Amino acid sequence: MARGRKGRAVSGWVVVDKPAGITSTAVVNKVKWAFEAQKAGHAGTLDPAATGVLAVALGEATKTVPYVTDALKAYAFTVRLGQSTTTDDAEGEVLSESALRPTDAEIKEALHGFVGEVMQVPPAFSAVKIDGARAYDLAREGEVFEIAARPLWVEELVMTGRPDADHVTLEMTCGKGGYVRSIARDLGAKLGCLGHVVRLRRVWSGPFKAEHGIDMATVDRLARTPDLDAWLRPLEEGLADLPEVRCPEASVIKLRNGNPAMVYPGDVEFGDTCWASFDGHAVAVGQYRSGDLHPARVILP
Repeated sequence: MARGRKGRAVSGWVVVDKPAGITSTAVVNKVKWAFEAQKAGHAGTLDPAATGVLAVALGEATKTVPYVTDALKAYAFTVRLGQSTTTDDAEGEVLSESALRPTDAEIKEALHGFVGEVMQVPPAFSAVKIDGARAYDLAREGEVFEIAARPLWVEELVMTGRPDADHVTLEMTCGKGGYVRSIARDLGAKLGCLGHVVRLRRVWSGPFKAEHGIDMATVDRLARTPDLDAWLRPLEEGLADLPEVRCPEASVIKLRNGNPAMVYPGDVEFGDTCWASFDGHAVAVGQYRSGDLHPARVILP
């Protein structure tokens, strides 16, 4: 006989305003424990030193994680000019230094080259896999390796301040898989002065904003009490960037069994990825084809 899952059958999103000094995995584990949830995951890792939005999915919401991960995200960060480091942030050792300091105008001009479809090489200290091993493990062992460049969509990258000659503050909106540390490194290289990140905050991720997030002190204080459930957001919020179609009651069972079923299309077109709802609750996510939704992910009640 199959063993039942331990914990509560709780589903939804918890928007955490992650503090510096803790890993994303540790945040997910603490939230899962605090809610006594059966399943948990997150929609996009933040470096331990970074702060801001870490969207944690519980229960059935874990099935919608890819749609938040693929959404645009915004970051506010500070670049230290004049130094490169082993990790491309302040956690690493200084590799090289430069006395050159670009003007504000030179920085703003250089930023144009980082907007649109760009090719980015992730940092050596990252979770990218190289022949099955994590890059950060290889880097810690002193291995010499190359990471292939990968495409990144940068919607916007703007300079927001210049606290002093050594620092510049920036804001970036980008797609999935962007490394702010790589942006800082490559910007410093382009300007000829070197650079690395000294402060990084994810301001929003898809539909979730840091200003609406719960801090870890509150998670600890309310852990395993009914009051913590007030911070649980509907599963459907994670699907906000996808069009919604409604389905009749007769289609609900078919969709939840993974079978195509009739939906009311609204504004969607053939081939669109969308989510079907009944009485305001998500039933499935899939592709719309000629009056039917072909489910790719089934949401259980």
